[in-house]
Amino acid sequence: MGKEIIVEVKSMDKRFGSTIALKDVSIKVCRGEILGLIGENGSGKSTVTSIISGMQRADRGEMFFKGEKWNPPSMLYALENGIGMIVQENGTVPEITVAENIFLGETKRFKSFGSKEHRWGVVKRKEMIKKAQEALDGIGASYIKAQQITSSLDMQNRKLIEIARIMAKKPEVLVVDETTTALSQIGRDIIYKIMEQMKKENKAVIFISHDLDEIMNVCDTLTVLRDGRIIVTFDKEEFNEEQIKTSMIGREMQGDYYRSDYDGSFKEEVVMELLNASLGTQLKNLNLQIHKGEILGVGGLSHCGMHTLGKVLFGAEKLHSGKVLIRGRELKNETDAMKEQIGYAAKDRDIESLCLNASIRDNIAIGGLDKFAVNRFLILPDREKRYVQEQATNLNIKCTDIGQYVSALSGGNKQKVVFGKWIGRKSEILILDCPTRGVDIGVKQAMYQLMYQMKKEGKSIVIISEEMTELIGMSDRLIVMKDGEIKKEFERSQSLCEADIIKYMI
Repeated sequence: MGKEIIVEVKSMDKRFGSTIALKDVSIKVCRGEILGLIGENGSGKSTVTSIISGMQRADRGEMFFKGEKWNPPSMLYALENGIGMIVQENGTVPEITVAENIFLGETKRFKSFGSKEHRWGVVKRKEMIKKAQEALDGIGASYIKAQQITSSLDMQNRKLIEIARIMAKKPEVLVVDETTTALSQIGRDIIYKIMEQMKKENKAVIFISHDLDEIMNVCDTLTVLRDGRIIVTFDKEEFNEEQIKTSMIGREMQGDYYRSDYDGSFKEEVVMELLNASLGTQLKNLNLQIHKGEILGVGGLSHCGMHTLGKVLFGAEKLHSGKVLIRGRELKNETDAMKEQIGYAAKDRDIESLCLNASIRDNIAIGGLDKFAVNRFLILPDREKRYVQEQATNLNIKCTDIGQYVSALSGGNKQKVVFGKWIGRKSEILILDCPTRGVDIGVKQAMYQLMYQMKKEGKSIVIISEEMTELIGMSDRLIVMKDGEIKKEFERSQSLCEADIIKYMI
C-alpha cells in the first residue's frame, strides 16, 4: 500500500513576462517523506514551492492539500492552515525584537483590552517574550534571546528566528528553500533534526538544496527540474550522483569541478597583510599574509571570526588595533580598497552586496564607474551598457535583459551579478564570503573554473566558507579559525580530508 499523499500539484504553469517559470508541473508529496527538489538556478524549484506556500499564484493548474482543493491567498494563511515555508533569503525585520519577528502580524493575541481610552489594547510584552523564547528553545536555539533586537544577530541566527516562527505553528508540511546555505554546521544540525522529527510524526518536508551530498543524504525521493519542467524523480535506492547531475543540466559535466591539480604554489610577493589585527572577540591579534596568485581558504564555525575577517580585509570594518596593509600601504576604508582593485562578495548578499530594487545594469555599473565614465563624471549610456552587457554575457546571467530588477533573479544569478560587479573592474584581489551560497552545481563549476583561471593570471582570492569540500577543493593554503584566532594552517594536499580540519574548528 502506497503512502498517503498530503500535497499534490497538477499541471501547473507559471510565467514571468516572456520567461516560462513552470510548464505542466505535477508533484506529489507524501506523509512520512522528505522530498528533495533540485535543479539549476531558475529551474522552477522555488517558484512551485512558493505557490504551494501562498507567496504567489499559478497561471494554470490545480493544487490539493489533505485531499481538498488548495489555493492559499497568502503565506500567513498557508502557515495558519498547515503549510510553512522557510525562504532562501532574509525574512526578518531588523529593527524590532526577536519576539516581535516570531509573532510578526500576530501581536494582537498578546494585547490586553481595558477601558475605552485603551481600546486598541496594550501588548503584554513579557508574555510575548516568554512564548517566543519557548519557540526558540523548541528548535534548539535557546542561546538566542527573545528580547534581543534582531539587527544585533548575524545571518545564521536571523534564519533560526524564521525557523522558530514557522515551527511554533506546528505545520504538517514544511518547505525548506535553500535555508541550509545560510547556516553553519550547528544551524544545519537543527534543521536536519526538525526535518527528521516531522518525518517521524508522519508529516512531510519539501527540501530544496544545491548541495548534492546533503540532499542525497537527507531525502527519501528526489525530483529534478530543468527550465520549469519535471525531468525525473528518483527514489532513494536509485540515487546516483552522476545521473542526477546529468538530469539537472541536460548533459554530462565537462571539465573539472574543483581543481584537479595539487600544486599549491603561489608567488612570493605579498599583496595583502594583517599585522596584529584585533577587533573585539572576533579577531585577536591576527597576523596573516596573502600572496600574489594564491587562493587562500578560511574555514571555521559561523562565529569564529572569519566573516568579520572578510569585512576587515575590504576596509568595511575598522580594527580596534593593528593594520591591514595592501602592497605595503595601510588600508583605511572601502574606498581605499576599490582604488587598490579589491573586490568583496558578502555572505549576506541581498543586504551587503546588492541593491535588490535596482536593475542588473545599475548593480554591475556602480562598481565600474571609473572604468567607463569619462573623466569620472560623465556617464555615456552606450559605454555603460556595453560594459554591463559584457559581464552579463560572460557570466551567463539568466535574465530578460540587463534592465531587469535583481530582486526577480534566482540566488545563483544574483551571485553572478555580484561577481560581475568586481570582475568587470578587473579586481586583482577578491574577498569571497560564502561565494557559492544558493548556487547550483553548474554555476558552481563555472565559478570554480573562473577562480582557478584568475589564480593562474596572478590574481589573489580569499575564499571564506563553511563548506569544507569547497575549501579543500580550491585552496592553495587553508587556515582554520576559532574564537578569533588562527588555530591551524594546511597546505594543499591530496590526502587532506574534512576530519583533519573539523577537529580544529570545534
